[in-house]
Amino acid sequence: MSVRKPTLAVVGATGAVGTVMLSILSERADIWGEIRLLASKRSAGKKLKVRGEDVVVQELTAEAFHGVDVAMFDVPDEISAQWAPIAAAAGAVAVDNSGAFRMDPDVPLIVPEVNPDAARNRPRGIIANPNCTTLTMMDGMGALHAKFTLTELVVASYQAASGAGQAGVDRLYDELAVVGGRRDLGVRAGDVRAALVDKLGDAPSPFPAPLALNVVPWAGSLKDDGWASEELKVRNESRKILGIPDLKVSATCVRVPVITTHSLAVHATFASPVTVAQAHEVLSAAPNVVVIDDPATLQFPTPADSVGADPTFVGRVRQALDFPNTLDLFVCGDNLRKGAALNTAHIAEMIAAELTA
Repeated sequence: MSVRKPTLAVVGATGAVGTVMLSILSERADIWGEIRLLASKRSAGKKLKVRGEDVVVQELTAEAFHGVDVAMFDVPDEISAQWAPIAAAAGAVAVDNSGAFRMDPDVPLIVPEVNPDAARNRPRGIIANPNCTTLTMMDGMGALHAKFTLTELVVASYQAASGAGQAGVDRLYDELAVVGGRRDLGVRAGDVRAALVDKLGDAPSPFPAPLALNVVPWAGSLKDDGWASEELKVRNESRKILGIPDLKVSATCVRVPVITTHSLAVHATFASPVTVAQAHEVLSAAPNVVVIDDPATLQFPTPADSVGADPTFVGRVRQALDFPNTLDLFVCGDNLRKGAALNTAHIAEMIAAELTA
């Protein structure tokens, strides 16, 4: 007797992460029956390729969720806040990649390699996908925490332009076109900014300062006491995912001139002693983690070598010289894949397996 394959809806299929999602769905095991693509009215009627077939995008309506088992959302917070409960009310499990529900106590925040059991407790019928910055380090941190018990986390992120959406990617490419090949820029205060204004005028930018030939110590929106929203997400989401409500966390989020793939410099303190060799062993055994760490030959992960790949890459693992039970390490992960689409797809596959068990 054959088992009916569940029906999947992808909400926001035409967006940056949605496009990656369709690629991932075409690469992974074919566990879905119908895959229904939903988007705004202006995108309805477009054809997108999924699993080798052209699928017509449908308008996002309440009726579009009828018969859907799992609905993956990659849309702005306000759209998810409106439509994820509608999908859940129609009987679907909503897996949301926005920030609308991450800190809702009735919505689990899931990284399948770290806290899969929490996904079964979903009173609202919604599961949240973490922020891409938090996700970049969570596979590694989850594995180390399970062995050595994490107590403190200090993080500096190096976030790609694509974390600001397609507008961030387009802006960085535009800026690179202006500064490319010019040896007279980056040598005087304000010269890069002036060159961009001269060529790009007052075209809006998602970044508060030039990104080309620069780094920008800001990501997200302003919160209390000068904190950026991305920094608070790292703190609050790490606590929730790892189940450590009193975890001490401090983050500084920085935008860098990289198209895709976030990196983080992590300073992690544990309750138990930990050596570099032990950390290598634990990380190498963790699912979805690849260790690249050979200081003698200068082997370590970089964004340019990690983009487009599914794993989290970890290197530069060191015992902190002046802090006991503390490791310093460097992590890279594609923010559009593991940082968003892949983790969402993995959660959806967990739910599909649960529904067909």
